[in-house]
Amino acid sequence: MSENELRVRFAPSPTGPFHIGGARSALFNWLLAKKHGGKLILRVEDTDRERSTKESEENIKAALKWLGITWDEGVDIGGPYGPYRQTERLGIYQQFTDKLLASGQAYHCYCSEEELETERQRQMDKGETPRYAGRCGHLTEEERAAFIAQGRKPVVRFKVAENQQIVFKDLVRGLMSFDSNGVGDYVIVKSDGIPVYNYAVVLDDALMNITHVIRAEEHLSNTPRQILLYQALELPIPEFGHISLILGKDRTKMSKRHGATSVDQYRSLGYLPEAIVNFLALLGWAPANEQEIFTSEELIEQFGMDRVAKNPAVFDIDKLNWINAQYMKQISAEAILEMALPHLRSAGYVGEKIGSEQREWLIKVMAATREYISYAAQVVEHVDVFFNDQFEFENDEAIEVLRDADAPAVFAAFQTKLNELEEIDPASIKALLKAITKELKLGGKKVFMPIRVALTGKMHGPELIDLIPLVGRERALKRLQASVEKVQPVC
Repeated sequence: MSENELRVRFAPSPTGPFHIGGARSALFNWLLAKKHGGKLILRVEDTDRERSTKESEENIKAALKWLGITWDEGVDIGGPYGPYRQTERLGIYQQFTDKLLASGQAYHCYCSEEELETERQRQMDKGETPRYAGRCGHLTEEERAAFIAQGRKPVVRFKVAENQQIVFKDLVRGLMSFDSNGVGDYVIVKSDGIPVYNYAVVLDDALMNITHVIRAEEHLSNTPRQILLYQALELPIPEFGHISLILGKDRTKMSKRHGATSVDQYRSLGYLPEAIVNFLALLGWAPANEQEIFTSEELIEQFGMDRVAKNPAVFDIDKLNWINAQYMKQISAEAILEMALPHLRSAGYVGEKIGSEQREWLIKVMAATREYISYAAQVVEHVDVFFNDQFEFENDEAIEVLRDADAPAVFAAFQTKLNELEEIDPASIKALLKAITKELKLGGKKVFMPIRVALTGKMHGPELIDLIPLVGRERALKRLQASVEKVQPVC
């Protein structure tokens, strides 16, 4: 690492929901900064005026804060190298554009889109890599005046020297080399005066003293162009590290078909931010040992670019669910309820307003179901046994449990003993079930399973000692009677 203060940046484009891949890039930068006592800068690249929105910018900032990723300088808190929003830096970019034009390292290009497309197609037909051939790099004053008279608005192109090897050491991929002949003179400023990404990012990083650029692999091909600009402008070149793509389990680039892709979606589904951070850290980075669950402090202590993999990272939702489940076990049932409430309301189980008595009951329901869920939205799949007194048996096997020869005796004993109880709580239900097994000389499964199926229609679910007190005596007995009548004629 540099002897100077390490400075990294996360520079998203506010053009839509904050993607989980962007969150990983932000996380790796944050971990590196924290590891080395450096600073993270949050910069907004909003030069795509048609797609950039304030709403998207706020969404990104809110998601980062939810994940616990903080920044030291940026769009909302300022700093010594602002502004931190690209559209507020247009005057700065123009100064450098003028310098490049004056030195002959850049020039105005008046080619129309139709002309460029014709040239591109011609090169492809010849089996060549499409690139701008430098047509406008040698215009006479007369030719330039003629284009201006036609009303053509030029772009600014950077002049790329031929037969150069652009070499840099990538922190993830090692020594990288690119041939300048494959680049061609490229646009740095569009005809509307707005700089393109590859130009603005170089100026921003250099002027903000960014020492390390840690970003997604898809930017690797941009690096040669950016290095040429650093060199032309005699600006210090940062160290680069390109982290692998995130793939779905089918090994294709992660997209909506693989499930949720934005941070907001995972937040609304009831995942915990600590679990998301833990999971994202393991997407492309490998710890030195077999540890899988990390606190933020442990991640900071162990993180290093030397253990970031070149190979694509596979987004395994089962792994995320397992990690989140570990964190869910550490929070209160009341906290789970707060995350689950929107989903319970959407399913029609609760209304907008919840009384104190209902809340206490719901907290107990969460406690009874928590071991079966990986994230809060899954609660809906497991709470029907507490709400629905009318249900169908889940399969023929469940029905056969009710038709077992010992089932009538079990039901009779259960009905009698439940009616006799003065107080119904987990302890009294546990004692009741134990008494039935002892009196009828039956194994636990022979007693528990028929009662469970009769009360829920299912062969698996919350413990009976939790379920029965929450359902209550009256509802439990009604469910029992209804189930018996469904499978056995009433005598």
